[in-house]
Amino acid sequence: MKRRAGEREKEWKKKKLLEELGENRLPYVTPADADFHQLWKTKYSKLIFGKSDTVPEELHQMVQEGFLTLRKHECFFQDLVRIKGKDFFTPVSRILIGKPGCTYKYLNTRLFTVPWPTEGYDINYCSPEIHDACKALIRLNDYLHIEAVKALQGQNLFETKEIKDTAVIDSEQNFATSSTEKGSVSKDQSSCCVPEDDYISLKNRTSYNLTLLNYMDPLQMLYLKQEPYFGMGKMAVSWHHDENLVERSTVAVYSYSCEGSAVEETNEQKPKGRDPAVWHVGLKVAWDIETPGLAIPLHQGDFYLMLDDLNMTHQHCVLAGYSPRFSSTHRVADCSRGTLEYIFGRCELALQNLQTDPDSKSLSLKSLETAVVKEVEEIHNEVEFEWLRQFWFQGKRYLKCTDWWLKPMAKLEEFWRKMEIMTRLLLSEVGKKEQIEEQRNETINCFLLVLTERQRLREEWTARCQSEAAESLPEDQKPECHPFWTDDESSMPLPYDLEEVIANLQNLLQ
Repeated sequence: MKRRAGEREKEWKKKKLLEELGENRLPYVTPADADFHQLWKTKYSKLIFGKSDTVPEELHQMVQEGFLTLRKHECFFQDLVRIKGKDFFTPVSRILIGKPGCTYKYLNTRLFTVPWPTEGYDINYCSPEIHDACKALIRLNDYLHIEAVKALQGQNLFETKEIKDTAVIDSEQNFATSSTEKGSVSKDQSSCCVPEDDYISLKNRTSYNLTLLNYMDPLQMLYLKQEPYFGMGKMAVSWHHDENLVERSTVAVYSYSCEGSAVEETNEQKPKGRDPAVWHVGLKVAWDIETPGLAIPLHQGDFYLMLDDLNMTHQHCVLAGYSPRFSSTHRVADCSRGTLEYIFGRCELALQNLQTDPDSKSLSLKSLETAVVKEVEEIHNEVEFEWLRQFWFQGKRYLKCTDWWLKPMAKLEEFWRKMEIMTRLLLSEVGKKEQIEEQRNETINCFLLVLTERQRLREEWTARCQSEAAESLPEDQKPECHPFWTDDESSMPLPYDLEEVIANLQNLLQ
């Protein structure tokens, strides 16, 4: 409900802003404009830009080869996302790479990390090349972590000692080159003159646990939206805040546009201010019509950092050029509800209410208390709709890189089957007349709410799997509606369609 309310609020703000603008367009500046640096310092100082020649050449080569390898192995996919109750393909193709067992959710879609090589984890990659590509992205991750720590330290100096301009890196200034050979930044490297608490805060806000890789060839796109507020031209990614991040964490983006590739001549009218052949990142103050926007060109190997609360106070978009482009967007994802460790813990909590008779081996519920019933059935829904259906809706795409997720998903499916049995046991218990009526009715009312939501979501996911958009996907990418469901009545006693079950429960209340 909160998410839907937030979406409605954003739509209202967008509509109001466009109404205020009418046929007019807001001003924006590029580095070629005289007032660019002053605007950057005063309104966009938490955006840090690094030119490609500040990054070690060896790292460029590793990462760019990694991009091309993943592209060659067809590891990039357009996501079928859900916006305002409708499914849309993203213009950009993506793959999520990061810590084993982590996920990242955006636009009602949960992506599952292709795990990068991690000590203590047995990861079977489909080819040595994919292993090397993932390893290269760890190296990039470590480099950007060090740069983000240094940039945040610069911001702290700016705030406490009022040293001017330390937060701004203009086109003539360079970042110092950092070594990434040791894997990640050490305390000695990053915490000089920084108190212990501040060091921990710096580390937490820059320790990227995953990267969302993007790829797009604009010339292969039939249609791209025009930027609506400033007239900046065609957008690859519309205005947005990045979702589901640790509060005030830094986002780091490395850009690799395939410059020098064949570009067709177009009759497209050039937007004033920016070269439409070159990729740009656009920034604006969120829901503001007073402050000019920024459009900053992104050349091969450039990177930028969005520090502190910039992602919350500002919005950004990606403006398409003519050449194909890759990017690696490193994030400190909020994984409080998005890791295997978390969801396994939730399942084990739910199954604490299931007991086995030592003699007959029959199953029963330990407690029928309303709070316990509610928690168990909500976990049941969470496993089915936030994990199993999200994973299988994406078809067999992850097998392009690794089979790592198959074992944990099988374990989740087993947990889910046990919770289905618990739902059947609960139905049996609430049907018994010897229960105190008031207590039984309270349990039934609670149970009905969760089951009604389950039925609604099952119908929605089934419709999504059978939609025209889903059917248009290649065979190995087509959604699998519920492969974790079986026809074995002994192991799966509840009907998939819960309408009759819900109707029977409602009758018990009368």
